[in-house]
Amino acid sequence: MSLLFLLLSWFIIQQPILTGKLIFLLMLHIALFEPEIPPNTGNIIRLCANSGAKLHLIEPLGFDLSEKQCRRAGLDYHDIAKIDIHKNYDEFRIAIKDRRTFYCSTHGKTYYADTKFQDEDVLVFGPESRGLPKPLLAAQPGEHVIKIPMQANNRSLNLSNSVAIILYEAWRQLEFNLENAVESYCVF
Repeated sequence: MSLLFLLLSWFIIQQPILTGKLIFLLMLHIALFEPEIPPNTGNIIRLCANSGAKLHLIEPLGFDLSEKQCRRAGLDYHDIAKIDIHKNYDEFRIAIKDRRTFYCSTHGKTYYADTKFQDEDVLVFGPESRGLPKPLLAAQPGEHVIKIPMQANNRSLNLSNSVAIILYEAWRQLEFNLENAVESYCVF
């Protein structure tokens, strides 16, 4: 089977057929590096399902995805969200290939709203208790470590709130991709 045939088969199964027209939606990626709190991850699963973003969970996780608190927060969105689980950060990097990646941290120098997001960008968030490791942040270009403005000397925002703020800004810049879908026509 050719790669083209496999791709077309997948899109036909995944999307409604409207007179031979296939619609390819733009996608953003959210990555949670070693998340610790089940309800936060459940809320982010729900957020990703509603926005069309793909969620990447980087192990070790501080909980089991089947935990009641995680499932309750995600309601019934676990089945419709696009979720990949990676054994570690290196496996995650291989999976996302050369996609532009932004690391969201209180240590960032660039405000998220000053970033020009693109289709397929990846937004990485750290664990609730400690954030992303400083060596990881130091290895990134400065403009790829972004932050949410906050009052000085305050604790950081809740993880699921932070994901929502930055994800929706990125999606807004992509014109909420429902109007910005790329259409392709195929003839059978």
